[in-house]
Amino acid sequence: MSETTVATRYAKSIIDLAEENKVLEVIKKDMELFAQTLRANHELQAVLANPIIGHAKKIRILEAVFGDKINKVTDSFFKIMVNKSRAEILYATSKEFINQYNIIKHIDRAYVVSATPLSEENKKKIIAELKAATGGSIELHTKVDESLIGGFVLTIGDRQVDTSISSSLNRLKQDFAHGINQ
Repeated sequence: MSETTVATRYAKSIIDLAEENKVLEVIKKDMELFAQTLRANHELQAVLANPIIGHAKKIRILEAVFGDKINKVTDSFFKIMVNKSRAEILYATSKEFINQYNIIKHIDRAYVVSATPLSEENKKKIIAELKAATGGSIELHTKVDESLIGGFVLTIGDRQVDTSISSSLNRLKQDFAHGINQ
């Protein structure tokens, strides 16, 4: 079985457990903290993935890093995963938990890459437009890429809208090249 398939199954299990214990929102925050910490700390990822490091040591490391910052349900889940030799998929499981949570709560992630930082007013307009189009909540992530020259690239799910000047220039360049070759 692929890592993603296994992570999906474990994420579903922890979501069911969190809903049963009425701590879904708390566990979601724990999973975000965990994923964010591992994204920033590749050494911790390596330790969890290393089969030579014993279960007890991995649990002590997780307790030292997360201690009382996470819920008991999350802590127990991490310990079970480590003791079942599944520590290497904890990161993938946390990301999949967040994905499944977003599906349950009808939250879509939108990514906007723009040539200059977006104003708060522009962010609100984009969120409002996307909410109207999708019918769900929008989690907006922004990034600046000056090579776009102007405009933006919006990605939500498998859809993308590219209004960047650099993209328009590239299309124009291709059109000219195509026109010359005919």
